[in-house]
Amino acid sequence: MRLYDPTLDALVEEQRRVIAALPPGPPLPPAGALLPGVNQALPGRPDLTVRILRPEKVRGVMLHVHGGGFTVGTPAMADGGNSRLARAAGIAVVSVDYRLAPTHTHPAAVDDCEAAALWLLAESRARFGTDRVLIGGDSVGATLSALTLLRLRDRHDAARRICAAHLVVGAYDYSMTPSQRQSTDALFLSPAHLRHTRRAAFPGLDGEQLRDPSISPLYAELRGLPPAIFSVGTEDAVLDDTLFMAARWAAAGNVTALEVYPEAPHLFMLLPTRMADEALRRAVAFIDRHLG
Repeated sequence: MRLYDPTLDALVEEQRRVIAALPPGPPLPPAGALLPGVNQALPGRPDLTVRILRPEKVRGVMLHVHGGGFTVGTPAMADGGNSRLARAAGIAVVSVDYRLAPTHTHPAAVDDCEAAALWLLAESRARFGTDRVLIGGDSVGATLSALTLLRLRDRHDAARRICAAHLVVGAYDYSMTPSQRQSTDALFLSPAHLRHTRRAAFPGLDGEQLRDPSISPLYAELRGLPPAIFSVGTEDAVLDDTLFMAARWAAAGNVTALEVYPEAPHLFMLLPTRMADEALRRAVAFIDRHLG
């Protein structure tokens, strides 16, 4: 059984050259014209802002959750990737500036994403002229997107109001999947980085405690969730997280697309490669199908 589409093999050599030339650290945002970003505080929450990128034509709006291992990052750092997605899919992007660990530990980040999601569901028609709302993010942004969907379903009976989820290289089991345990120091998602994330966001928790579904959504009941596209590379420390989560998402009866990219590392969609371009094309095609 092939884990990925064999036509992607033609894109591997270029990806290898780009990766070999990378400086240390995470990939830089993709080049290209940025949409202007507008920051806005949520009503009643002056401490919680969202950053809005809006293309000329808007068919839908996506709540975006940035990566950064719970400890770093801002919505603005994702302007490059979000501008590309917004233009390609014809969607506005609303990125939430959630609180970061270790100053604010779990569940602060999920609380903020839940609040932003409820605000967007209430305001999308008036502000963007559409009630077609999506959710998505990469790395811990995908994790937080999944946790937010579970809260929308369980606390507000609102998960079905999200028309699709775009989940890229998420970590869904903080007790560590096999691929996390076997990861190396290649690029920047090292075992030490993964340990730092867990200790900062979930201090004092270990083992079975980290399998709580409110922390590791792989262990949640997943019925009644929206269509989702899961994207990951074979060289990612969280490869297993995506493989396992996509399988459980589908087994729960949800519409599921799984896209695996050969030799692609963590955050590969930020790389200036044809592989990243193809991943974006497939994600946009999935979004198109579910925007209606």
